[in-house]
Amino acid sequence: MARIVIVYHSGSNHTALLAQAVHRGAARLEHVDVATHRITATQIGANGRWRDDTISAAIMAADGVVFGCPTLMGMVSAPFKAFMEGAFVPWAAQGWKDKFAGGFTNSASLNGDKTNTQIQLLVFAAQMGMMWVPMGDHPGANWSGGSADDNNRLGAFLGPMSQAITDLPLEQSIPASDLRTGERYGERFASIVRHWRGEGTHVTERVDDLATAAALRAARLRAA
Repeated sequence: MARIVIVYHSGSNHTALLAQAVHRGAARLEHVDVATHRITATQIGANGRWRDDTISAAIMAADGVVFGCPTLMGMVSAPFKAFMEGAFVPWAAQGWKDKFAGGFTNSASLNGDKTNTQIQLLVFAAQMGMMWVPMGDHPGANWSGGSADDNNRLGAFLGPMSQAITDLPLEQSIPASDLRTGERYGERFASIVRHWRGEGTHVTERVDDLATAAALRAARLRAA
């Protein structure tokens, strides 16, 4: 059984929606056990260090960990940063080495410097000796025939991103395409981890980039 944990922080529950989407995708596969754990400010002690023995034990037992948090002021949220710094003990012992890792983030802006948050998650995983699984989907909504309903409409490469329209009710705040992108990533992540454990076959999906194909067609027409 491939064991995957999703560890995330969400202050206003918007990032939680993306965490749930990643969970749904990973849970679709057989021979995969998925658990989701939420980072909260109550887990941070008086010394500013994060600690939660249940979450720490779940990570130690996992084959893959997907990290997630909102992008606030262009970087990871404060409680999640405390969690990262609280990982000093497994870092020193290389306790998470060779586990798979991935990451997701949400903000209210289309861009919001979310890539900076993803890079912080990537560097954290690298320092822990983990193996990062990227998004794997081409960018969407980047040509005349594209739309906001495309997979990966925000054009993320390191992992799924979402945009929350925060004045809408929570259940309507994140576009369905962003949640679907999260589901696709969760399924891809779980498939890779399961295959690495020798408990399932991972089939690499290769899809032509529609924007590139459209640009080449336009160039040929201009040259004709």
